[in-house]
Amino acid sequence: MPAQPAYLWDEIRRNRRRSWVLMILIGLLLAGTGGAFGAAYGGDAGAALGLGLAAVLALVLGMVSYYAGGSIMLSASSARRIEKRDHPQLFNVVEEMAIASGLPMPAVYVINDTAPNAFATGRDPAHASVAITTGLLEKLNREEVQGVMAHEMSHVRNHDILYATMVGVMVGSIALMCDVFRRMAFYGGRRRSSDRERGGGAAVIMLIALLLAILAPIFAKLLQMAVSRRREYLADASAAELTRNPEGLARALEKISGDQEVLEVANRATMHLYIVNPIKSFEERAAGLFSTHPPTEERVRVLRGMTHSHQPAAPAGG
Repeated sequence: MPAQPAYLWDEIRRNRRRSWVLMILIGLLLAGTGGAFGAAYGGDAGAALGLGLAAVLALVLGMVSYYAGGSIMLSASSARRIEKRDHPQLFNVVEEMAIASGLPMPAVYVINDTAPNAFATGRDPAHASVAITTGLLEKLNREEVQGVMAHEMSHVRNHDILYATMVGVMVGSIALMCDVFRRMAFYGGRRRSSDRERGGGAAVIMLIALLLAILAPIFAKLLQMAVSRRREYLADASAAELTRNPEGLARALEKISGDQEVLEVANRATMHLYIVNPIKSFEERAAGLFSTHPPTEERVRVLRGMTHSHQPAAPAGG
């Protein structure tokens, strides 16, 4: 595998350690949330049951995401696999970046959408895929497409694709459990009457569980963002090292971010995978969303700082 500067390898190792710590924290939050919801309805026995169900849910969804997460993400994005004869120039660019990164050639998919964007998915480099919108191929030149593909291959090389899929599933599981609990609490008038008969203790537990149902998805999303943003900076830096051309990726990010076309197939489950957040601020579906991406202006600043420096400029607040 081609050598990368020592500072990048150090950052990759630190990033992986942080990723495991945050995955454990999200797992504990998932288990604690399930236990609290069970306790609200069944005391100690309910807490044990809730904890067990949360663990089973995480295990089942984790296995599904590990073995089929990439396929699910591609299907949800309406991506179509293509061969070299369908788009020779794109394949040449991806092949160049695969060779530069020392990775197997990923499967190449195209999303028929005029909004420029791209993402990588899969569980490991041997099972990786890259998906590119037709809008990106039409609006970016070869140098800029190369920068985007180098960024995505860096995600593959750094094993970000598995982390993004697994954490996305765990965060989604917490949100699903909280949504179910809130609905049960809202429509559970008979249960609330029973709680009053049992005394204030059950009411306090129910109040704590309701508070957790509101706050847990927010905490989970914040934990996800804590590493996701660092991963984008790291993939940008790795891409610049692969291409020896930070300006190509910088211009690509500016074009993708500034484009006003709406990526219709993007949603809350897939938005964190894309090189630039595909959900625009003016869209109705953007309300209440936390961005898993750092500001594009800051990413461009860091990349352009690399043009005049051996090492990337430190991202502000990263």
